[in-house]
Amino acid sequence: MGKRSDFERKPRDSYWTPYEAVIPLLPHLHKGSTFEEPCAGNGQLQDFIEQAGHLCTYSCDIEPQRNDIAKFDAFHINKTNADFFITNPPWDRKILHPLIVHLSDIAPTWLLFDADWMHTKQSAELMKRCVKVVSVGRVKWIPDSKMTGKDNCAWYLFFGLDGTEFSTRFVGRELPEMRAAE
Repeated sequence: MGKRSDFERKPRDSYWTPYEAVIPLLPHLHKGSTFEEPCAGNGQLQDFIEQAGHLCTYSCDIEPQRNDIAKFDAFHINKTNADFFITNPPWDRKILHPLIVHLSDIAPTWLLFDADWMHTKQSAELMKRCVKVVSVGRVKWIPDSKMTGKDNCAWYLFFGLDGTEFSTRFVGRELPEMRAAE
């Protein structure tokens, strides 16, 4: 699935978000947050976040894999009443980059994708919108696989550009025993 893999990618980057990738995001959502899931796929990410006590007010995908997910293109969303957009978007830069701009111009936007992206030249302008990066590490995208993906992942929180200058806050990975102590 990653840039160093010789495996054929799934169409539309349809890799369902495992729970392990959601855990690092949860402490960064205020209690009872509302969100929209604009690249919902099979709804797994939405379900995990709702199970943690948050409310999905709308979910869509261009090819939904569940009846309760609307068939709708995220680029046609023009408003929301939710606190956030939260999604695991396609990682193809031709889709990802315009999606960052489009969604974050509407509402704060949490996106899960490769952590390496922030270190590339292509990210420079978009990182001006990034207020937080939460490290996830490597994710096991294919449940039956013995291996995790080859790329580290992160949650990125983007805001629209309104003249405000942001400094990005970086949150490293927590050890499991640190989580258990809370």
